[in-house]
Amino acid sequence: MKKSYIMAPGPTEVPPEVLIEGARPVIHHRTPQYRKILTEVIDGLKYVIQTANPVYIIVSSGTGAMEAAVANTVNPGDKVIVASIGNFGDRWEQIAKAYGANVIKISPEWGYAVKPEELKKALDENPDAVAVFTQLNETSTGVYNDIEKIGLLTKNHKALLVVDGISGVGAQPYYSDKWNVDITVVGSQKGFMIPPGLAFISVSEKAKKVIEANKSPKFYFDLKKYEKSAIKEKMPDTPFTSAVSLVTQLATALKLIKEETIEKVWERHRILARAVREAVIALGLTPFAKENPAVVLCSVVVPDGVDGKVLVKKIRDDYGISMAGGQGKLEGKIFRIGTLGYTDRFDPIIGIAATEMALKELGAKIEIGKGVKRAMEVLIEEKY
Repeated sequence: MKKSYIMAPGPTEVPPEVLIEGARPVIHHRTPQYRKILTEVIDGLKYVIQTANPVYIIVSSGTGAMEAAVANTVNPGDKVIVASIGNFGDRWEQIAKAYGANVIKISPEWGYAVKPEELKKALDENPDAVAVFTQLNETSTGVYNDIEKIGLLTKNHKALLVVDGISGVGAQPYYSDKWNVDITVVGSQKGFMIPPGLAFISVSEKAKKVIEANKSPKFYFDLKKYEKSAIKEKMPDTPFTSAVSLVTQLATALKLIKEETIEKVWERHRILARAVREAVIALGLTPFAKENPAVVLCSVVVPDGVDGKVLVKKIRDDYGISMAGGQGKLEGKIFRIGTLGYTDRFDPIIGIAATEMALKELGAKIEIGKGVKRAMEVLIEEKY
């Protein structure tokens, strides 16, 4: 017998209570019963995103919400600033170009965060930019951005601040309204602890005005349709068929988050990430993030003499733990140990133990048990 675990930055493990909810009979999505659940879910999403603004639910992956953000704010020929710190940040550029945008790109070396002063320079030089697209957290590198500082730069600028919070929201401190974020996009299969298939997008009043005037062609991702449905009658609705079972699962997951409180969820992720990161260092390995290390995963440089692809495959196939390898130009060069979502104190122990055993088998010069020992010490120090 071999147990299977997910220790990747998404999809993440799903709590048993949430899995059970997905097995219940499907209810019709155009009924008061379902719309009551939808009302509760939207309130819960606002709590996690920390916003009083409308939040729309889209049946898609997080990339769908990213496309919706671009399609509703960018006209062909518009100038936009993309501040990317990795593979998923580059997706903003790809989507913006698909909609005919003129992209000004800020792209620090992978492993580093966006420098606010560089963004300020770009905004000063491009007063006609309509939006800044960036990320809260970049899973390909294991680095997060200081959105609070970025929000202060766009607050009094024409440009909207659009943040990919797909992996970070629900895991690390994030205050959409307080930090002057105009659009936040999120996905269901990460911090929200449900299967893939839903995306969420919050929209500020500043963004609403831009969306209203936008001329880019769109149909399914037209946020004006979502707004019209959201204020229909006395309970919110959706313009297209809802993923009913996923929404009911989300209702259960949000109850779990509220019971723990979002602040304690953030703190739990911080502690688990610290345990993994310090365990990695204790083994003599090198974390890839040079600054602002993520709390949703630890990106680790593959040691000399070890094939990174083989390492991730061995951990998955021999030990039953799905971690993640490097993406893009980091393929085979790093591996990523996730601490995101439905996680507790023993996940770092399991993940580090499997990493040690696999590395030893592949000939790495490490001392077995050293990482596990340090992870346990951190958890005891944190009283977790």
